[in-house]
Amino acid sequence: MRVAKKILLGLLGVFIIIQFIQPARNKSEDISPTDLTRTFNVPQHVQSLLQSSCYDCHSNNTRYPWYSKIQPIGWILANHIRKGKAELNFSDFSSYSKRRQISKMNGIANSVKDGSMPLSSYLVLHKEAGLSKDEKALLIDWAIKTKDSLRSNN
Repeated sequence: MRVAKKILLGLLGVFIIIQFIQPARNKSEDISPTDLTRTFNVPQHVQSLLQSSCYDCHSNNTRYPWYSKIQPIGWILANHIRKGKAELNFSDFSSYSKRRQISKMNGIANSVKDGSMPLSSYLVLHKEAGLSKDEKALLIDWAIKTKDSLRSNN
């Protein structure tokens, strides 16, 4: 056997073996009592935008695409979700301190405004998560109003 063929067979073997090492799934069947929608007034259109553009990485319930079962892609997705939830988790939002909630609402408005969210790498495969100018304005307006409401309640 030639060296190149041995290397290719070895890589194929490693690829097959790593398919059995699946990351944990970020999937919850219930809406958490600390979910954003349980505590705050979230209009239906805003909720739809959050679910289609944000919840996959920023909640306890990710909609997984078919390719998430192929490693190492699944590991990369799991890492993105873990980082996204560490930054902002809509499922735990009500458990945040008021100060942190205000900061996160400000961050939502700024991230949508500057286009850093949703991530461009996410949008490549999830075209439906893209936000129009009107949708961005709606999310920004909602986040600012919610932030202002939180400030006035302090």
